[in-house]
Amino acid sequence: MELPVIFLLCIPTLIFQFSLVHSLQEHPFVYSPAPSPISPISTSMAAFSPGVQLQLGMEDDHHKMKLDKKVAMLLIVACGILALILLACLFGCGVYYWKFSQRKKSAHCSDAEKGVSSTPFLGKFNSLRMVSNRGSVSLIDYKLLEKATKNFGDDCLLGIGGFGHVYKAVLEDDKHVAVKKLDCSGDDAHREFENEVDLLSKMHHPNIISLVGYSVHEEMGFIVYELMRNGSLEDLLHGPSRGSSLSWHMRLKIALDIARGLEYLHEFCKPAVIHRDLKSSNILLDSNYNAKLSDFGLAVADSSHNKNKLKLSGTVGYVAPEYMLDGELTEKSDVYAFGVVLLELLLGRRPVEKLAPAHCQSIVTWAMPQLTNRASLPNIVDPVVKDTVDEKYLFQVAAVAVLCVQPEPTYRPLITDVVHSLIPLIPLELGGTLRLATPAVGGQSG
Repeated sequence: MELPVIFLLCIPTLIFQFSLVHSLQEHPFVYSPAPSPISPISTSMAAFSPGVQLQLGMEDDHHKMKLDKKVAMLLIVACGILALILLACLFGCGVYYWKFSQRKKSAHCSDAEKGVSSTPFLGKFNSLRMVSNRGSVSLIDYKLLEKATKNFGDDCLLGIGGFGHVYKAVLEDDKHVAVKKLDCSGDDAHREFENEVDLLSKMHHPNIISLVGYSVHEEMGFIVYELMRNGSLEDLLHGPSRGSSLSWHMRLKIALDIARGLEYLHEFCKPAVIHRDLKSSNILLDSNYNAKLSDFGLAVADSSHNKNKLKLSGTVGYVAPEYMLDGELTEKSDVYAFGVVLLELLLGRRPVEKLAPAHCQSIVTWAMPQLTNRASLPNIVDPVVKDTVDEKYLFQVAAVAVLCVQPEPTYRPLITDVVHSLIPLIPLELGGTLRLATPAVGGQSG
């Protein structure tokens, strides 16, 4: 019952009060003093005189009428007081109910703004179901994933990272996918899970990992991607093969793929998206060594409102200095991380290497003096590809890397400039063209 309804219910009582007051104004009760006591002599005289007896009877009737009027007056006053009490009670109940309903609405709005419900875990993902209703992403039954991964057995395990475990799965339509299993019991993990599903559901580009669907079960979240058969760039460069499967031109092609993926995020997504955790382990390769960016849990839309409230996140060795020291996050932070990955491809070294138990050295610190020295540069190239490198191209790639890892973000190039710098260095059959064979949905990457 809303507050205005309470006032409507009280209108009859108010009308009744007004009628009583109006009646009293038209027929006022006139106060008269009480008659003097009748002496015994007067009474005895009245017994012998009929005129006196009649006068006494009239006085008695007049006295009774006054008493009746007083009783009526008291009843009216009592009814008025009761009506006022009833009105006050109804008004109090109405105010309490109105405030209670406002609190409920406020609490509901607060939960909606946070994107987190006070209901059990499944209730947290209502926003994802809304995305699903638009046809952008599929909600996959947990039992289906359990069966497709052989109950998440070790035989299907593809990798383990800080984000969770990744399993290979075969869906009922014989579609091969990868399933990332996340413990979402913590608020941070839950936000990253929901953020990644939401962002990937809106992105469609050849160099961005494709989202197949998602699932939730108890305190766990599951993200289902297309299967990238050649795994991560980190495994290929720093794993047992030590990059032997990646030729010089293939490495440049992978660098161009990464740059094109970032260009899509920075230039064609509205608002622009900053990946915030670009690194070789988050760059996946399909069976044809096409590179795609993955793991968007930490990615953010480029708005100052969001960025100012972010806590520092990322991976040591890839985090731009201005972000690490001052919390300044821009697209140039991704450009810095790209420069580190480009150095990994060029030199075959990890982003941070341990020289002693208490001393580590970054690839940027170690390589920077030698990258600008034409005499020493050929000597630090990855030995796996050193003999197949055209030195003219080598110096150009080194120049791009040096610009990307500049300490001052304003000195770093836009990722679009990086794309145009790399394209002439790559054979046409490997993607050395200004236009992709398959245009990106919602915009074309340069």
